[in-house]
Amino acid sequence: MSPQPLRFAYLIEPPFCYRDAEGRVTGYDVEIARHLLPNLGVPSIQFIETEFSELLDGLTDGRWAMTTGLFITEARRERVDFSRPIWELPDGLLIRSETAADIHGYTSLAQSPTRRLGIIQDQVQHQTARRLGVPNDRISLFNTYEAAAHAVRAGTIDAYASVALAHRGHLALNPDPYLTVVEVPSTEKPPERGGFAFAKTDASLRQAVDTALTAFVNTPPHHALAARFGFSLPA
Repeated sequence: MSPQPLRFAYLIEPPFCYRDAEGRVTGYDVEIARHLLPNLGVPSIQFIETEFSELLDGLTDGRWAMTTGLFITEARRERVDFSRPIWELPDGLLIRSETAADIHGYTSLAQSPTRRLGIIQDQVQHQTARRLGVPNDRISLFNTYEAAAHAVRAGTIDAYASVALAHRGHLALNPDPYLTVVEVPSTEKPPERGGFAFAKTDASLRQAVDTALTAFVNTPPHHALAARFGFSLPA
C-alpha cells in the first residue's frame, strides 16, 4: 500500500458517517474502515466530506480511493467496483408526524394527487419511486440530507426517501417531535445491500479490503460495532 494517507470520502449521514461532539468523524462505515485499513498497511486515513453526487466522480478522477458504503447496483458497477456487503437495509421515509396516518410507503405517495417526495440527486430511491408510480413532477431533488430534511420540516415536501436507518440516525442526533420515520414495506422494496466503493483501476485495494472484511464480518468485534450504531448484519 502507498505510504500516503488513504483518502476516504464520506457524507454527513448518521449512523453511517458523521461528526461527534468533538468534531471527530465516526459512524458504522467509518469505524469499519478504521478497524480494517491499518492492518492492510495504510499509515493513516484522510476523511474527506463531500456530497452524494460527487462520490463516484471522485473515485474515477482520483480525488479519493474509497467511499462510504453505497447500494450495490448494476449501473454503479459499470463505473466502480464494490467490496463485499457491509450492510443490508430497507428504505424509509422521513415525514411530518401529522401525516403518519396517511403515508405508509412509496405507493401511498403515488396514490395521492398532491403529496410530494424528496430524494437526493442520483440515489437509488429515485428509480424506486418512479417504478412504484410517483410521477416526476411530484419529485424534488436535493443535494444533501440536511436540505431534504429541512424541506420536510418546512412542508415544502411531504416525505424524504432514503435508508430508514439514516432517518433514525438523523433524528437521534437532531430530535424533532414534528418528524417521524416510516419504514418502506418489504413488499414494495426489499432491503438491499451496500458496500464500500473503489475505482476500477484500484483492484488491489478492493481485494485487500474484501479479504479483511471476510475475516471481520460476523465476528464478535463486528457484532459489537454493528450494535453500537444500530445495524443489522448481512449474511
